[in-house]
Amino acid sequence: MSLTPDDVLHIARLARIAMTGDDVQRFATQLSGILDHFEALSAVPTDDVEPTAHPLPLSNVMRADEVAPSLSPEEVLANAPEREDNYFRVRAVLE
Repeated sequence: MSLTPDDVLHIARLARIAMTGDDVQRFATQLSGILDHFEALSAVPTDDVEPTAHPLPLSNVMRADEVAPSLSPEEVLANAPEREDNYFRVRAVLE
């Protein structure tokens, strides 16, 4: 599929991208090549391929949520630049 310079300018306008004349010619060639690759992919027969969200049969790849010992608040806050009671003190983000 071959894109015209007008097609490229239209795409650039939709993407809010400013382009020079050289850019338009270069991207017309590059985008046309990309679309040619998609045309080749669409020629592959996929009638017998079952739709899937993931190609591998994965199920729940997360580790078990188990209770484990953790640090005390004093140990956690030992290197905090600023603290207030048992909390990290940070600058206000909103005024």
